[in-house]
Amino acid sequence: MWDYTDKVRDHFLNPRNVGEIANPDGMGEVGNITCGDALRLTFKLDDQKKIADIKFKTFGCGSAIASASALTELCKGKTLEEASKITNKDIAATLDGLPKEKMHCSVMGQEALEAAISYYKTGGKKTSPTHKEGSVVCTCFNVTDKEIERAIKENNLKTVDDVTNFTKAGGGCGGCREQLQQMLDTINVATDSAQPAATTPLTMLQKIDKIREVIQKDIKPILVADGGDCELVDIVGNDVFIRFIGQCKGCAFSNLTLISVVENKLKEKVSQQLVVKTT
Repeated sequence: MWDYTDKVRDHFLNPRNVGEIANPDGMGEVGNITCGDALRLTFKLDDQKKIADIKFKTFGCGSAIASASALTELCKGKTLEEASKITNKDIAATLDGLPKEKMHCSVMGQEALEAAISYYKTGGKKTSPTHKEGSVVCTCFNVTDKEIERAIKENNLKTVDDVTNFTKAGGGCGGCREQLQQMLDTINVATDSAQPAATTPLTMLQKIDKIREVIQKDIKPILVADGGDCELVDIVGNDVFIRFIGQCKGCAFSNLTLISVVENKLKEKVSQQLVVKTT
């Protein structure tokens, strides 16, 4: 049984903005009922070209309903440029996290929003949810190589199970899992190769100062925005020990936050060799 946050339960039991807007300015459809999940998003702009109203219809699980509901709330009052910057991570964060097996629901919300914005920008040209860019890798859930590649890069996915959690690819017959592993290997090797090599290795004191700086400037604001926080406890070699406080302490999704926020940010800003652990 998955552990859902109070916000997920609230948006599932009391979904916001359910329905469909007549003569919408934007409309996006993603997924397929035969594959288990489908989402339709419609919005209307005001005179200032901001999203005045937005509604959704979905066929899916509680996480799909909650993700779509949270997405509509995030979009209201934003310009299309601002809305286009909303990611699946923002949707999950608004819900105080999703079970890793349900992260594909937040990805579906992001894709529906992008399709709706594209509909507006192309003068009402509707994108079919069953005809996507790229070649289909997972025939069970109609997931293309482009979708998988994007999910891997944007969410720093490392395993085939990660890919399944974010895209559903590989979650059916399993016939594509070998290809998914090949894609992971290729993309992650290319990403690692693209990282600029440090001309001069950091001394231990320089590393400590840099870690403290990144935690203070880049990590804490993300955690504080959701009522949480963290503090640096110790650094032993490449192992960084932190302690979660506030809402992050004891949160069911603290392990997800540890990797997707703290460790990823320290690897990006300091060193790919760092491993973050909690005390």
